[in-house]
Amino acid sequence: MERRETADRSRPGEDVALSRWDLDGERYYSFGRYLREQFPFRVRKIGLDAGFTCPNRDGTRGVGGCTFCNNESFSENSGRGAPPSLARQVADGITFYRSRFRAEKFFLYYQAYTNTYAPADRLRAIYGEGLEAGGDDVVGLSIGTRPDCVPDPVLDLVASYSDRYQVWIEYGIQTRNRAALDLMNRGHHWEEFEDAIRRTRLRAPAVRICAHLILGCPGDGPDDALGTVRDVTELGVDGVKLHHLYVSPRTVLARQYERGEVRLLSLEEYVALAADALEELSPRCVVQRLVGDLAGPMVVAPLWGLTRTAIYTRIIGELRRRGTRQGSRFFG
Repeated sequence: MERRETADRSRPGEDVALSRWDLDGERYYSFGRYLREQFPFRVRKIGLDAGFTCPNRDGTRGVGGCTFCNNESFSENSGRGAPPSLARQVADGITFYRSRFRAEKFFLYYQAYTNTYAPADRLRAIYGEGLEAGGDDVVGLSIGTRPDCVPDPVLDLVASYSDRYQVWIEYGIQTRNRAALDLMNRGHHWEEFEDAIRRTRLRAPAVRICAHLILGCPGDGPDDALGTVRDVTELGVDGVKLHHLYVSPRTVLARQYERGEVRLLSLEEYVALAADALEELSPRCVVQRLVGDLAGPMVVAPLWGLTRTAIYTRIIGELRRRGTRQGSRFFG
């Protein structure tokens, strides 16, 4: 596949014209900009915990989960006890984001664990509960899952929501490196991700696809990380979330880190690698996130002492210093 062909893949009604200057002076295509282009009102995501588990925890694919996984560190409604009802989570999220950010409409983000890991009928009830609670305030649906947990009936169900909502499915892949995936106990490999992309495009063509990638995975070097970004770009995903590898308490990764078995990227290394990754991405690809969690009780390391905004600023500054932007290497 030629890289230029990937750049020109579009949905019906989209303008396919694209040049290296389409970012209008911005260094990357942020999710905030994307939402402003898509909707005439302020939109925020509400993260939800619907009580799912994971095939990598219950023995179907493995036990113990991924070495880095602690859902409390990134899912706002996850804790040690049972999550509140979906109706309560949605209502509380709407109240919070309206008050704090003047949000007007919302995406429901089924976030914690594997949110397609149930029969389609059960999923229909779970998604429906959240959407009914949000009513007309909801304009979008995002579903976080694994690439090995989307059988065809589930993809058909997800596709059915695209008539009323903007729908995203978010696949965690992290890296293409088979050895690194095994080190992290992911329980799947790149081939499952490619298959999930292919079948999603076939059965749910209106659904947008976001890939989660970790820069600095155990066993990954910079070439592996950038190779993953290039491969994800070639598959034509609509968005990416880039994260740095961070250590959460009560995880296998935390024990490995304490024993000195895991090396984490320094701030300077991450800024440079994130800038490299952005240069490889198609300018059409929406960057939903550029860094993982940074501080608080759910982060053991690295402790860089900066806010997310400050790190975004450093990454943008690095691109500006180079005179590059998202897609510079894509156009090559």
